Parts: sequence; C-alpha cells; structure tokens
Amino acid sequence: MKIGLTGGIACGKSTVASMLVARGAVLVDADQVAREVVLPGGPALDSIVSRFGQAVLNEDGTLNRAELGSIVFADKEKLKELESILHPAIRERMQGRLNQYEAEDPARLHIADIPLLYETGQASLYSGILVVYVPREVQVERLMKRDPEMTLEQAESRVRLQMDIEEKRQRADWVIDNSGSLENTERQVDAFVHQFPQHI
Repeated sequence: MKIGLTGGIACGKSTVASMLVARGAVLVDADQVAREVVLPGGPALDSIVSRFGQAVLNEDGTLNRAELGSIVFADKEKLKELESILHPAIRERMQGRLNQYEAEDPARLHIADIPLLYETGQASLYSGILVVYVPREVQVERLMKRDPEMTLEQAESRVRLQMDIEEKRQRADWVIDNSGSLENTERQVDAFVHQFPQHI
C-alpha cells in the first residue's frame, strides 16, 4: 500500500517518517531523490545545465547549488523553469522505486515523504495522504528556534510560501498532530500503523 506523507515547514514530518520506519514501513524520501536526480549522469543535470548554463556546475562536474539558487530565487519564472525540470524527474524516480519495493514486499506499508505533495499535484498517485500538522503559529515558533538568526517576518514569509497547513489538514486522509509531546506523537503514529495490521 502506497501512502503519501506530507506537512508544512517545521511540522516535524521527518520525525514522524522515522517513527513509521521504526514500525516497519518502507520510506522513499523526495528530498533524497531530489539530490540523486541532479548528480552527474542523473536525469535532470544535463537539462539544468542546458537551461541555466555552465556556471551552475562545479569544476568536478557536480551541481553548484549555491550558484543555481542565486539564479532561481531571484526570479520566479526561472524557479518555475527549474521546477519543471526537477519535479517530473523526481516523481518518475520515486514512483519507480515505490513500485519496485511494493513488488518485492507487497505486504509492507510504503511511504512517500513529499514536502510539496499537494502543491505539485501528486495526491492522486497514493492510496491515501497522511499529513503531519502543527498550527501555523507553532510552525513560525519552531522555525525561529531552529534558526536563531531568523526574524519573525522571515519565518512567517517562509511559512506563507507553502500551501496553508489548515488546508492540508482538511484534505488529508489521516492527520498526526505533532504540536504536543513526542510521546503524544508516538501514540498517534501507533494508532495509524495499527489500522494496517496486514502491512506491518
């Protein structure tokens, strides 16, 4: 069974992902796959270079993330172009990997950890969506705690870049509220996993 896992920035999605893996789920992480597709020989690097030029490469042929970032984050249209290269490559590799894992072990829960799952229109690819939730003010608070240099304004604007967490919560098939204690989150993860006894 393939389940999409998502949430908002600073909601604790990685924490919940680790708890699910500890309980026997198989995880495919979109951030990890995103790093793979831009490696030399990967499906996205050549397209990125032909669009943004040789300046986005380091001397050893790997992607210069800082240089690419300085180009796309200053221009919304260029960011969209980069996403149009990256998202299909990431999606294809993730689906391939999930299908392979499911064929090898159909009884397990297969979790796809995708930060922008709703934003990139991938919800229909999964049997259901699990959202890790904390209220917006907690997102802002945690972001500032994680990065003491960050101002309130910066934290709020980071949170606003994504779909509102309340909307994600409403769209979800299952919700883990991660605004309380770790023990409380663990209990909710246990309750979620116990719905699929045949898969764990």
